[in-house]
Amino acid sequence: MELHESGQMYLETIHVLLQSSQQVRAIDVGEYLGYSKPSVSRALGILKKGGFLLVEEDGSLHLTQRGREEAEKLYERHTVLSGLLMSLGVDEKTATEDACRIEHVLSDKSFDAIQNYLSRHSKQ
Repeated sequence: MELHESGQMYLETIHVLLQSSQQVRAIDVGEYLGYSKPSVSRALGILKKGGFLLVEEDGSLHLTQRGREEAEKLYERHTVLSGLLMSLGVDEKTATEDACRIEHVLSDKSFDAIQNYLSRHSKQ
């Protein structure tokens, strides 16, 4: 199952929330993203069906290995791209918003090239 941008956003959000809390529920995801309960429920169902997410009986959300790998990849892209944009002089708010949009459409090949470029130039 290929993830669409919205599914990617949910995975990244769950990953981010799990960094600061041991327990994340659908309501936490909805509040963080500003989405309605039915929208969150539908999206989480799709992620669960796709093997990205486990939902415990108490409502706790846990990323599967597949979900964690995808979320970490997205979070890394977001972090690298927002950092790059800020290093170019873009304000943090704009850089973060733009990185969020770019991270979903940028190919692995282009992202790898950006990372290689940054790695080479950070050593100088």
